[in-house]
Amino acid sequence: MTDHDTIPVIAHDLVKRFGDFVAVDRIDLEARTGEIVGFLGPNGAGKSTTIRMLCGLLRPTAGQAWVAGYDVAREPEQVRRRIGYMSQKFSLYNDLRVIENIRFFASMYDVPASVLKERAEWVLDMAGLAGRESTVTGTLPSGWKQRLALGCALLHRPPILFLDEPTSGVDPISRRQFWELIHTMAAEGVTVLVTTHYMDEAEYCNRLVLIFQGRIVASGSPTELKQQAMTGELLLIECDQLGLALDALQQAPDIRDVAVFGNALHVAVQDARSAIPHLRAVLSGQGVAVSRIEPIRASLEDVFVSLTAQSTAQRT
Repeated sequence: MTDHDTIPVIAHDLVKRFGDFVAVDRIDLEARTGEIVGFLGPNGAGKSTTIRMLCGLLRPTAGQAWVAGYDVAREPEQVRRRIGYMSQKFSLYNDLRVIENIRFFASMYDVPASVLKERAEWVLDMAGLAGRESTVTGTLPSGWKQRLALGCALLHRPPILFLDEPTSGVDPISRRQFWELIHTMAAEGVTVLVTTHYMDEAEYCNRLVLIFQGRIVASGSPTELKQQAMTGELLLIECDQLGLALDALQQAPDIRDVAVFGNALHVAVQDARSAIPHLRAVLSGQGVAVSRIEPIRASLEDVFVSLTAQSTAQRT
């Protein structure tokens, strides 16, 4: 038995080019049974293109990938029968009623008539739409639409679920409820691959793959990535004249990295205790008044900024 038969998703040296543009550049990854793997990166990084290749919707330019034991390039139809897919754009039909959408996708996925009633009831219950079967889908709030789309993607009980920016434009409460559903799926053995550019959502994943300019710049659990990227210490600085402070610190020696986060700066240094008086002096010399400066723990956003900066420096 090969790894292709035992590991739900495998990609090796996966490449996708559109003319001269390389959208995905030699990506390697694995996703195991019951694992939630997050693809984290900015818009245009290659996340959605990777997902579409793994779903058999785009043919790779080079490299290989296997999903549910099938080669995505040679057997895309077999792949699509064994996965659930929810795109970043709302995938249901707004002019159909809720139950009509469920029945339509059940027919597309060849759900047996003998289990359709049970599975339709499961979707309605999971989406919080029991009693609203006749509601026109387009009139539903976005959070309910999102859960309905997830339910329709799971009607055929796929062992692997691909979610492409599934919570884009959804309110925070609905996003959290959606992730609770994802963890329930994973606990039942479903392998989940999800793309997102929300850093807070990435914390919900078992493992993250950070993608930048078509390449994987790092992978690991959220905790592992924080340890890997932030070898020094991190300081929070609140001050006036934020732009002037940013320029001054970018030119100061012994500063590993500095970035704007909201109304403050995050500054990476080797040793926080010795750096604080130095940073105060640099900013004071530029006429910047510091109201607060203290050590903080790195967030995934700090990690991503740091790793992408390192990747950019290596390429130039």
